[in-house]
Amino acid sequence: MNIDNRPIDLIVKPTEACNFACSFCSSSYLVENKRSKLDLIYIFEFLKRFPNTQTIIINGGDPLMMPVGYYWQLIEHLEQYNYIADISITTNLWKFWQEWQNDKKPKYWTELFRHKRVNVTTSFQYGEGRRISKNEIFTEKHFIAVSNLMLEKVGYRPSFISVIEEQDLDSCINNVRLAKTLGVDCKLNYANKSGDCDKPLPLSFIYEVYIKIYEEGLVDHEWNTRQMINSIQQYHSTACPLNRSCDSGIRVLQPDGRYFSCGAFGDDQRYEIDFQKEVHEGDFFKPLEDDINLQVIKKDCYTCDMFSICNGCKKHISDLKESNLTERHCAKMKSIAPKIMNIADNSPPIEIRNDTYYQGLNVNETNG
Repeated sequence: MNIDNRPIDLIVKPTEACNFACSFCSSSYLVENKRSKLDLIYIFEFLKRFPNTQTIIINGGDPLMMPVGYYWQLIEHLEQYNYIADISITTNLWKFWQEWQNDKKPKYWTELFRHKRVNVTTSFQYGEGRRISKNEIFTEKHFIAVSNLMLEKVGYRPSFISVIEEQDLDSCINNVRLAKTLGVDCKLNYANKSGDCDKPLPLSFIYEVYIKIYEEGLVDHEWNTRQMINSIQQYHSTACPLNRSCDSGIRVLQPDGRYFSCGAFGDDQRYEIDFQKEVHEGDFFKPLEDDINLQVIKKDCYTCDMFSICNGCKKHISDLKESNLTERHCAKMKSIAPKIMNIADNSPPIEIRNDTYYQGLNVNETNG
């Protein structure tokens, strides 16, 4: 096996199973056999090939649907071979909450979350999309109770991701206001066209929200707004607008061992990479770079100041084209571009924290 020391992140979706019933889930159809669980040997072999793996990002499904021993075995392996990787778990935290509702229950997840290698991110948004069951909405009251419990039992509040669909645009800034109240970071993500979500939200519509976040002074509590500013500032100092390589620094493993270079395309089971050839035989594939249809939304983009924003995500390029939303996106982006440029020109350089996880801030002065 040829060792490759490039810095890389690994997304692991160990199971499709989830204890929530959200209406927008993009990862509902990962595998044919719904009982599939990723064998740890895939991760171990990946680490042998890429020993400089920075972060192992666990999502799903919900990662807590796996036995807690699965993660302890992973930690033991990382320690045994002195790998540097942290483990980032993105979970609804409901099983963590449930283990504290009964004094007799072992506190398995709490013990795991306290480990120095483990970081926890959770998810929440206002509205009716995030559901504990088909008949019960996961409300702000639920979310704050879980956040308070994490602060009390683990020592920090986790930051959270909000998935935004078009019907949420008018109210989604409330998620960032909540993040400010809790002293954490929120990441407003637009919905991709995958799984249970049958159409994407054009990127320009959520960028209009990022402008409002900036104007309201909430930049310190929303990651994508900071990324917007950073992206424009860096683009103007980059020689070539095609100098993009999003599938060089990340890999994805699905529950059945299928292997991809993009989590979103992995949800669609598109652009699969041959695990044997890359991990065991030493090849390295860039399937997204190699597809000319994913390079740009349209030719006019090459001369547009918004190039780096609109064409930064190849899944979004694909979604816009497939959904015939290119012109709708473009018209909106052109209307808000002057504001974005003004924000970037008048903002100091912004340090972008790692996109793969959000270690909660050590906030002790608020209980929500």
